[in-house]
Amino acid sequence: MAKKVALAYSGGLDTSVCIPILKEKYGYDEVITVSVDVGQPEEEIKRANAKAEKISDKHYTVDAKEEFIRDYIFPLIKANGSYEGYVMGTSVARPLIAKKVVEIARKEGAVALAHGCTGKGNDQLRFEAVFRQTDMEVIAPMRDMNLTREWEIEYAKEHGIPVEATKSKPWSVDENIWSRSIEGGRLEDPSFVPPEEIYEWTTSPEKAPDQPRIIEIGFEAGVPVSLDGEKLSGYDLIKKLNAIAGENGVGRTDMIEDRVLGLKARENYEHPAATVLLAAHADLEKLVLTRSELKFKKIVDDQWSEMAYAGLVDDPLFADLNAFIDKSQERVTGTVKVKLYKGALTILARSSPNALYSEDLVSFDSKTIDQKDAEGFAKYHGFQARMYRKVMDR
Repeated sequence: MAKKVALAYSGGLDTSVCIPILKEKYGYDEVITVSVDVGQPEEEIKRANAKAEKISDKHYTVDAKEEFIRDYIFPLIKANGSYEGYVMGTSVARPLIAKKVVEIARKEGAVALAHGCTGKGNDQLRFEAVFRQTDMEVIAPMRDMNLTREWEIEYAKEHGIPVEATKSKPWSVDENIWSRSIEGGRLEDPSFVPPEEIYEWTTSPEKAPDQPRIIEIGFEAGVPVSLDGEKLSGYDLIKKLNAIAGENGVGRTDMIEDRVLGLKARENYEHPAATVLLAAHADLEKLVLTRSELKFKKIVDDQWSEMAYAGLVDDPLFADLNAFIDKSQERVTGTVKVKLYKGALTILARSSPNALYSEDLVSFDSKTIDQKDAEGFAKYHGFQARMYRKVMDR
């Protein structure tokens, strides 16, 4: 019986060189490649399919776009998902990809699961948090063999594997509907100014339109459902908003990121729609949630983001956090008006049928509330601080 291994396959350099390595170095008879479509460009999926059919023994492409939006991106928006300023496109996709690879591996009778992650990054943890729930062997050739990007490029040439990366432009790009990450090469130097060529989703702010673009996002129970009054599916809304915000230079992040392992890394991201939707959602929450809810939810959101970043989506605590977040979102319905202009995002207005806001009560001209009623509150406000001052001034 053939000894089979299922490989999470992106079509890039790392996962492509894994195919011959798994046979030559690990002794597997068949390498089954699995590509999972979470919103990559159609051309990228086609290239991965064509390459896999040429160099692997069997290939699967799984369409998981709607599942990715429904089960991963929508919960992220509800949780204001952000890790140190990163909107987590790559991190939230990995567990879903891993689950699909496991499904195919079981279907094919594979005895092992493989990925192309290095031993220095986060993705190894995200994949293996899922892979190691099975009784199959887990293989990580890049990590096991301490491979370098330069070695991989030479190895690919020797084995007739076409790759886009070169020694002069060794960018490693990961893309899905939510974000695009670019790393590697000179980008690993924090003092290096990234060339404009690394960006594809966003226009340089200097070259963005001279007139601002004003848009309106509609939310229902914390989920975006419309753009400028037009009802759209989650996928279509994000795709359309990526184009609009990207054209206006919105959605670039260049940051020093703390990886789970403790290493600091320089990361570059593009995420136009994510930038807009997260800002709009957080603003709408301020209109409808109480001060106590907002304060406590910030703690929950931070913990949710930490766990999502680490790929710990099957941890019981993660489910507990989602239960609270879902409950908090029941009233987060309304619209938010946003201005996009040369890389900047400004919230202009917001409205909700569930707003905890009264124009009458807050107005300086209103007499609904007798201002003198606040005098008693003011007398006790800062009471202990005043006592402290009297004691210290003796």
